[in-house]
Amino acid sequence: MCGIFGCILKDGEAAKIIHAALHRLEYRGYDSVGEATIHEGKIFVKKDQGKIEEVHKIWNLDDLPGKIGIGHTRWATHGAPSQVNAHPHLDCKNEIAVVHNGIIENYAELKAELEVKGHVFRSKTDTEVIVHLIEENLQKGLSLVDAVHEAVLQLEGSYAIAVISVKEPDKIVCVRKESPLVIGVSEDAVYCASDIPAFLPLTNRAVVVNDGEMVILSHAGYEIRRVLDGSQIIREPEIIEWTAEMAEKQGYPHFMLKEIHEQPICLRNTLRLQEHYLELMTTFLDRAAEVYLVACGTSYHACLAASYMFSKLAFLATHPVIASEFIERYGKAVNIDSTILAVSQSGETADTLAAVDWARHRAATILGLTNVIGSTLTRISRVYICQQSGPEIGVAATKTFTSQLSVLAQLALRLAKKRGKVSHVEIEYLEEKLEKIPDIVEKVIETQKEKVKMLAKKYRDKQVFFFLGRGISTATAMEGRLKLMEIAYIPSIAYPAGESKHGPISLVQPGFPVVFICPPDETRKTVIGNIMEMKARGAEIIAVMEEGDEEIKQLADDYIEIVKGVPDVLTPIPYVVPLQLLAYYMAVERGCDPDKPRNLAKSVTVK
Repeated sequence: MCGIFGCILKDGEAAKIIHAALHRLEYRGYDSVGEATIHEGKIFVKKDQGKIEEVHKIWNLDDLPGKIGIGHTRWATHGAPSQVNAHPHLDCKNEIAVVHNGIIENYAELKAELEVKGHVFRSKTDTEVIVHLIEENLQKGLSLVDAVHEAVLQLEGSYAIAVISVKEPDKIVCVRKESPLVIGVSEDAVYCASDIPAFLPLTNRAVVVNDGEMVILSHAGYEIRRVLDGSQIIREPEIIEWTAEMAEKQGYPHFMLKEIHEQPICLRNTLRLQEHYLELMTTFLDRAAEVYLVACGTSYHACLAASYMFSKLAFLATHPVIASEFIERYGKAVNIDSTILAVSQSGETADTLAAVDWARHRAATILGLTNVIGSTLTRISRVYICQQSGPEIGVAATKTFTSQLSVLAQLALRLAKKRGKVSHVEIEYLEEKLEKIPDIVEKVIETQKEKVKMLAKKYRDKQVFFFLGRGISTATAMEGRLKLMEIAYIPSIAYPAGESKHGPISLVQPGFPVVFICPPDETRKTVIGNIMEMKARGAEIIAVMEEGDEEIKQLADDYIEIVKGVPDVLTPIPYVVPLQLLAYYMAVERGCDPDKPRNLAKSVTVK
């Protein structure tokens, strides 16, 4: 996730406006920043890695000349944070500048074609292909608008782009596909941005750009066209009544709720991972004599779920290990034949890095899954994958977890295919279902949110919760438990349901809330037996189940329904979402701040 901004002013310098706007977008990305303006027939650029104020101290972002310009604050997905990889990106002649939020899936093929035609690439980003495509089209005699239009027709993936060119120095051309884009309109300027807060102090008149639309900004205002056929669209600005703080959260009361709602787009982005890195990591996993999945907290729960995926699909036994216990538990057993797949949202988690460092010094192969390119984990891993879920502001991980699960599922499927352990028919079926998971998560949020709100009101005063599941759903139960403890401060217990008879059931008495994760997998019959055991002791049953499961519906006091047809190994992704919502609404009902749970930090960098 990145933040883009552009403006055309009637009077004044654009650079200061862009700088201030990027500050308001910094929550969308903060590993590098850059601006480009046009003045007297030339493009002027300043950019570098680092947070905005760090870069500003070195380069003074405010002294770029010109009344038109674009800017970008970056969260790296392709190419490590560096000056050359920072946006804006320029064409070979330094006559076009582009900023981009999104992921171009087919950039490698496009880059190869453009290099054959003589284009010289400076960065390691996917974005740079866009500016060279536009350059190629301008050389054919097309206008800037037509050149951009022809370029985006060749792109696969997600994007919100803003383009300026010295050939037509009075325009900014923007296009949107999946990544957000809004237009701001005032009497003396027009703006484009990833989010409304970028221009809210300047104007509260906003136009939301829809997927598949192009916008041409000029001194005359804005013109919207449909990319498919070029037809013009009339759309009047809306008046935004939000405060600046509300706008930063896109109208949601908390970042956590915003990030829960962002999961469908984040999951779509994880399905656009570079094939090369997926294949390389799969090769290392295939060669491994033993594999340890090492992580902390939410990332550990993703590893626990992944251990079921690798076993069921690829027939690969893995050891999910809490990072702080790794050295004591397995340290002396690790050797040159060991492979460590370390999972960390920040790539800086101290316990995870300590485990990895120990394993490295015993010649183990280190693989990394993280959300931060340039983090320590990426630097010390033989191969790493960026999960591409963008910055997560809320302390309680939500989109981090589901994105990690999506990446790990892709690795398990790819390894299964490589090993030939599962039929091609089943692999294709699972791949098709994985592609549909973002839509399923979107539907779960849309259809179950209000029901979860009511459950939060009903159970807000309960003093303790059980979360139970069997098989891969054990990981879902553990993550649901963690979220409720983290942000609503309710003591909670999670167990494999079969273990509940070996001690935990002694706590159950009338009115005791027990959350069961009940997908229609091979554990369903035994889960029903566990539900009946709890009901016999007066427990109140909350079931997360497949829609239309009448048997479980009759047994449950309350239920949350998930779309039909989710394969067993993929159930943790959609089934955890209502548990995230439950934790969020329980926190709100109990007067807690979901974004800032006490005693917790986003990245734990001490052991």
